[in-house]
Amino acid sequence: MHPVRSLLLAASENRWMRANATTLPVFRKAVKRFMPGERLDDALEAAETLRQQDRIATIFTRLGENVTEMAEADAVTEHYLEAYGRIAQAGLDTQISVKLTQLGLDIDPARCRDHVRRLAARAAEQGAILYIDMEQHPYVDATLALYHAVLAEHPNVGVCLQAYLYRTAKDLEAIIAAGGAVRLVKGAYKEPASVAFPKKVDVDANYLTLARAMIGEPARTRGFRAVFGTHDVSIIDAIQQHARTTGVPNDAYEFALLYGIQRSVQQQLGRDGYGLRVLISYGEYWFPWYMRRLAERPANVWFVARTMFAK
Repeated sequence: MHPVRSLLLAASENRWMRANATTLPVFRKAVKRFMPGERLDDALEAAETLRQQDRIATIFTRLGENVTEMAEADAVTEHYLEAYGRIAQAGLDTQISVKLTQLGLDIDPARCRDHVRRLAARAAEQGAILYIDMEQHPYVDATLALYHAVLAEHPNVGVCLQAYLYRTAKDLEAIIAAGGAVRLVKGAYKEPASVAFPKKVDVDANYLTLARAMIGEPARTRGFRAVFGTHDVSIIDAIQQHARTTGVPNDAYEFALLYGIQRSVQQQLGRDGYGLRVLISYGEYWFPWYMRRLAERPANVWFVARTMFAK
């Protein structure tokens, strides 16, 4: 693993940094590259700008994880229900993506599942898909068990899978068979080599293997929804080339890119007629997420350093 990536991931798990870094002006200035603000209003404003400028659809996620009180998980659920109302009022094409540990998975899995059911039902009213984010590898079994249970009742639910985990090919196969939806990412947590590919080249190769399965004929026959969450231009190009070679139309899959990253790529994908959503994160609990974003591409550190210390 790249030494800078290791350092950033370690910082994301440091308790002192999690508790104090968000109050430091130097970090608050730099994080603006990746998120428009901490409030839902900031996310709504950014989504409206993307719609007006480039007709780009969006995904919202409120940052936070591993809540310790069920009252907080209940409040997060109510926040997302309010967000659906605000999205509808604004006429936005916006989905929502949630973390299960923010909805109480660590405390009461059954109540967490009920929260997801409520959100899925509300999303269905707006013709939207609710996505479930994937967290560290100890949560994968619980996340997928909950996902399949809710999917049996609400077909408009998707889940995120991580290409760096060895197990993901089998997990994907089961979701394709169920006719579900997957947003595929490389993976952003610090994982041991016993469960995840330690080398980027192997993660990239596995990503493309999984991507080919996601847009293959068996998946499309099942009504499976394929979403590729990546900013890696070489991977985006490889997926597009494979789709053209195998006769898969542009509208049979979509890409999901983060707010503030690869803006020109986002615009080009839209011009070329590909499905595209920009994921907008917001909320006060942004430091661990921010460190993981930098770790995904350590070269971003130098850009951020210039931003932090510029006058």
